Amino acid sequence: MLELGRTCRLVGISRVVETLESYCHGPNANRGRYLGKKELPADALYGINTVRALENFPLTGRTIAALPQFVPALVMIKEAAALANLEIGALSAQKAEAIVEACQEIRTGKYDVHLIVDALEGSGGTSSNMNLNEVIANLAARLAGKPAGDYTFVHPNDHVNLGQSTNDVIPTAIKLAVFRVSEGTSLALMQLAAAFSEKKIQHSQTLRLGRTCLQDAVPMLFGQTFGGYQAVLERHAKYVEQLRRQLLVVPLGGTAVGTGLNSRPGYKRAIFQHLSALICQEIKPAADPFDGMQNLDACARLSAEVRHSANSLWKIANDLMVLSSGPVAAVGEIALPAIQAGSSIMPGKVNPVVPIAVCQAAFAISGNDAAVAMACQQGLLEINCYGMLVCDRLIDFIILLQRSATILRERCVRSLTVDEERCQQNLLASTGLAAALVPEFGYANVAAIVRAAHDEHRSFLEIAIERGLLGQNDVHSLMRRAADVSRAE
Repeated sequence: MLELGRTCRLVGISRVVETLESYCHGPNANRGRYLGKKELPADALYGINTVRALENFPLTGRTIAALPQFVPALVMIKEAAALANLEIGALSAQKAEAIVEACQEIRTGKYDVHLIVDALEGSGGTSSNMNLNEVIANLAARLAGKPAGDYTFVHPNDHVNLGQSTNDVIPTAIKLAVFRVSEGTSLALMQLAAAFSEKKIQHSQTLRLGRTCLQDAVPMLFGQTFGGYQAVLERHAKYVEQLRRQLLVVPLGGTAVGTGLNSRPGYKRAIFQHLSALICQEIKPAADPFDGMQNLDACARLSAEVRHSANSLWKIANDLMVLSSGPVAAVGEIALPAIQAGSSIMPGKVNPVVPIAVCQAAFAISGNDAAVAMACQQGLLEINCYGMLVCDRLIDFIILLQRSATILRERCVRSLTVDEERCQQNLLASTGLAAALVPEFGYANVAAIVRAAHDEHRSFLEIAIERGLLGQNDVHSLMRRAADVSRAE
């Protein structure tokens, strides 16, 4: 197929648009489509609306076909609409069957090369909607033995888009695409939580020095540390799953502003029935169709929760870097797997590359969530024109979160080890037991020992034993009692 971009460079895009306008809508509409002096090949399934979008929106270089699950969702809406219009008598069986057959062909991905509108086209989704409408109509014509560009059989607007508007179709496709992409998010978070649960059990009796504000605090167990990570990840997994279910409430059937203008009686009920069957999920109409048309707050809430989840991964990754730091001249209480060389100049150096990568992903997710929040807020009057940005960014960073959780689990957490001897050394050398002695000896007396240990460059335990606050044999049992949460329950 002669590439459209190459043809545009040869003859100029203004000539392309002018000539396509003439051939698609003028007296020669059914005789073929041409680009200047170059004939548009018969297997080019896009039309004038798509070409205009190519001229107007050369933004990201990513097409709508590159948005995971977006085109499949949009195609299923078109297929459900054809079935609904057939059911209510708005489409003949021949036209409806041709549209359905074309949709099923497109769902295989074979025609993605014709879905070439930029992912951030600035028309509120009209260009994306029409790109697909044109491809379906031309493919339906070809399947019926007619040339592409012959819209006498199936027309992009009159038949493929029957009962629809960009304003209800695109937000619905966005929600369904995000729903499908986010399907593995909760699972990825739960699998990471399970990896920490294994470490929790493995180190349920391993004492370590808890730290607050990066300073020595009190004794605790490494199992408690890992259990905290497990708990927050399970909570995020639950919230993500709850929020993604809200995306199954869609504004389909509202057409332009929510009134359902130009759709026929029975259409809305029928399209929801057929779409639910195609998606294998119960798709529900918005309780208030005008609210459904105007607002993308369900996307904003899911976006925020994905950011919260990424922030928790960020926090955990930072903790792993601190706990593994050194390993000789810093904390060094855990060892992360050495999966690659850490330096081109320092032999044997190993860096916490996976936690660093997870942090970078979290930075990106935070920025994308800000973009989604602004786009969702910016809806004006009856519709939100910025849905394609929401779709592009939200899908992108949902996948980023899933991959972050997966590599953190597979490439880091599973194989990390705890240096129990180092944990004990750090605990015994610290003032970690000071707080445990306060109830018996008073804050001022214990604080005096802490100051003496600092001034004399000696350990707190050494001076506490020397002054008779505790015996040598009491240290281990006192550390255990300090880490025992059951005492406070």
